[in-house]
Order: sequence, then C-alpha cells, then structure tokens
Amino acid sequence: MELDFLRWLNTRLSSHPWLGVGPGDDAAVLQLGEAGNQVVTCDLIADGVHFRAECDEPRRIGRKALAVNLSDLAAMAARPLAAFVSVAIPQQDSQGATAAPHPPGERFPAELAEQLYDGILSLAQQYDVAIAGGDTNVWHGPLVINVTLIGATDKRKPLLRDGAIPGDRLIVTGSFGGSSLGHHFDFKPRVTEAMRLAEEYQLHAGMDCSDGLALDVGRLAEASDCGATVVPASIPIAEDARRLATETPEQTAIEHALGDGEDFELILAVPPKEAERLLAEQPLEIPLHDIGTFTERRGLWQSDGDRLLPLKPTGYEHGSQR
Repeated sequence: MELDFLRWLNTRLSSHPWLGVGPGDDAAVLQLGEAGNQVVTCDLIADGVHFRAECDEPRRIGRKALAVNLSDLAAMAARPLAAFVSVAIPQQDSQGATAAPHPPGERFPAELAEQLYDGILSLAQQYDVAIAGGDTNVWHGPLVINVTLIGATDKRKPLLRDGAIPGDRLIVTGSFGGSSLGHHFDFKPRVTEAMRLAEEYQLHAGMDCSDGLALDVGRLAEASDCGATVVPASIPIAEDARRLATETPEQTAIEHALGDGEDFELILAVPPKEAERLLAEQPLEIPLHDIGTFTERRGLWQSDGDRLLPLKPTGYEHGSQR
C-alpha cells in the first residue's frame, strides 16, 4: 500500500540541509534561507483512476489536475505561486480518434491538449498561479497529467500533519460524501480559507481530505503520534451522499461521508478554547464543524455519546481496494 511504501522510502532517503519536510505530508517544504519556506507538491491524475477520458470533459479533467495540487497547498496553508504541467496524451489515428492501442497515425491531438489547458488556465487565473513550464508527450497509453505546484508561506510556518495534541478539537470545513456525482471535478480548493485560518487562529495541525474522511483523520492522528475520536452524528453530510444512499441502499449516507474521498475539505487540529472561538465566529463563507477530538489513546475511534467503538479507516489507498 501507498503508506507502507512511504515508510520504506523514508528509511532510504538521506537528509538534506534544504529539506524541512520530506515525503509523508501533503507537500514538501524547502528551507531556502532568506528566500523563506518554499512549499512544493506534485500530484498525478490518470485515466481510469481519477477520471474517465471517454466520458469526462477535458476541461474538467484539466481543472482537476491543478485543483488537487492547490488543495495540497491549502493543507499547508501556503500561497500558490507557479505550476509546471506535464501531460502524456494518447495518440490519434488519422480519423481523430484517441486512445487506440496501436494507432496507425502519429498526429498530435492538439484539440484535446487545448481543452485540457483551458481547464488548467482558467483555475490558474483564479488563484494567480503562473504556468511556468512543463512537458507534453504523445504515447500509446491512457491520458496522464502531472502537476508540480510551488507555493510559499512567507514569514509564517507551514501547517503540518504532525502537530495535533491530545485534547485538540477535530474541526472540518464544508461537507462530506457523494463526490462521485461531480464534486471531485468541481470542488473549490480551500487555499484562501486555509491561509485566513492560519493567519487569524492558532492551528496545531492540518491536512486536506482527499482519500476519505475516516482514512485521512487516522493519518493525521498517526502523524501526530496520537489517536482520534470521531462523532459520526456531528459530521456534515453532503446532499449528494444522501442521494447516493437512496440510489445504492447497501451504503448509508454516513458511510459515504466517511469513505468516499475526494471531498478536498480541510481537516484541522485546533486547541479547545481556540476551537470554541473559531466555531462561534465562523469566519469563512463555508461552515466549520467540530466532529471529534484528538486523544492520547492511539487508533481511530467513533463515539455515539455512550459507547466508544473502533472506526474503520475507510477510503482510497493506492495499491489496495476499497
């Protein structure tokens, strides 16, 4: 699994004086002296895993490629600066069809590339991101897009996963579940929200929810060497999760909220008194919710008020099945 591989990789990597934070968090942090902290993330999306090229609009695919990286910078409360985009595009045959296993022609699929970049550029403009370079190749495989995004936290330290303290409140933005109905393309990266919260409130730790609420809360707790207790009744459930629950009754709305993934909301560890102030002031256009607490007891737990039960860390893990 991905987490096991990262543990192995960290045992093989040597330290470097410029590297403040390496593999394992939402982004890397480069300590460049007077230049300050540079935050760098790299995320790849591929046909058949993160989208379906035969039915999804190329503009939405391009937008998502940049948006998932912006969400990683949001997790660090970093300001995005510049992106490098690399695309491996399926070849076209002489009739213009794409993704044939052995296409007879070598035509560059310019229309597809332009539509992908339309989605990328429109979102880059919204967040004042410079598209600084990249690479484009044509090959016999499926569509793959990789974005490397560079950001900065100026004088403020980046928000990391490893700072939660037992007693901290578990605070989230927005709502969860049902992302497969379109949210995984159209979500708004919480960049400005994260920067505002980090500047105006004391936050101990944070990450974005990309793979599933239960799974990612567990990851944050593990990185902080503590546990977490979630109150399912307090989780804000998206309307799409409720809709999916009526269409596929084998999975409840709360199960969608805990495990669907690709919500791209913020998960935060906030000191109790600061959490109380944050919830009272509600400084964002989106709601903030208290859904649990970080604990000395290791592991992931759920509480219904009377009982404390184990909570399965459901979500998407590369190299495994849901």
